[in-house]
Amino acid sequence: MPQMIILLLFAAVAWMGYRKFVADAEKLSRRQQEARRREETGTQGTLVKDPVTGEYRLKKPE
Repeated sequence: MPQMIILLLFAAVAWMGYRKFVADAEKLSRRQQEARRREETGTQGTLVKDPVTGEYRLKKPE
């Protein structure tokens, strides 16, 4: 029985590690796609409107 608990614990940790790895890979992929689009268009960033002041600012990287 203790072996089964250890195996299930190991499987849960492995699954969480896999999910974290996939999430990080997707975030990195999105960043690279944004950088590639900026290179193609020659822009320096994306403007977003501040709802409080109404001014436009460069979007901060996540």
